[in-house]
Amino acid sequence: MIVVVGDIVTDVLAVLDTELAYGSDTPASIRFTGGGQAANTAAWLASLGATVTLVGSVGDDQPGRDRLAELEAAGVLTSVDVHSGVGTGSVIVLAHGEERTMISDRGANLLLDTARLESAVAAGATHVHVSGYTLFDPACRASGLRALELGRAGGLTTSVDAASAAPLRLVASDFLIWVRGVDLLFANAMEASVLTSPGDPEHQAGDLARSTGGAVVLKLGSGGAVWADDAGGRREHGIPVPVVDATGAGDAFAAGVLDAWTRGADVASTLSAGCGLGAKAVRLIGARPL
Repeated sequence: MIVVVGDIVTDVLAVLDTELAYGSDTPASIRFTGGGQAANTAAWLASLGATVTLVGSVGDDQPGRDRLAELEAAGVLTSVDVHSGVGTGSVIVLAHGEERTMISDRGANLLLDTARLESAVAAGATHVHVSGYTLFDPACRASGLRALELGRAGGLTTSVDAASAAPLRLVASDFLIWVRGVDLLFANAMEASVLTSPGDPEHQAGDLARSTGGAVVLKLGSGGAVWADDAGGRREHGIPVPVVDATGAGDAFAAGVLDAWTRGADVASTLSAGCGLGAKAVRLIGARPL
């Protein structure tokens, strides 16, 4: 069983027809969907047949009830606190081509509680995956760190997704300390440039692998992915597909990698699984599998 720790949100998703016209109007398709890096990764894992428990927090409101119902319908087990007096997190997502920009209100996600983590890990977990958003904010950082501590103490494998370049930039040096010893660190090109010097992805991945002591997986979108560990590195080419909406593609990629890797696949097969699921995600509108 994989335990995924982190955000559950409502995405207000605008898929733009053209580049954003600042200070004016831009035509778009707009919808309300389930989101949140951890919730998305859990949903994609469940779509692959993995047994996955999501640990998180929502508000005692209709969006929170809707988000939990969606996850349960997708086959995700949920260990989620429901808080009165605070809203379920929400994110405005502006998506165009391979890029998306997010405006976030994390809401109840800041109230993540360690008690849920302990019971989920004790219920037969084999791997713990933590969204970087859980580590960025001091309000919930202790819970994210506790999740990694529980995983290591229980002999479980662990992973962290670096999540987002802008908040990562504020804590970059500490973040590398927090993730030291994790088995897998996921990052995209922007996040890798925050954590190490900008440059060639293979060199970045190698530098980060030496810093963490584990494996590093760089997500390069249509450019594929790079893996680095103490045995060396490997690059997997991307799968050329038309991009409808890139929202959640990195979360799908992480789910594909985690599902394959935790089942014992080799590096080539693991990267291929991640790229395949990421390619599937960009052909859909929204961050979750249909």
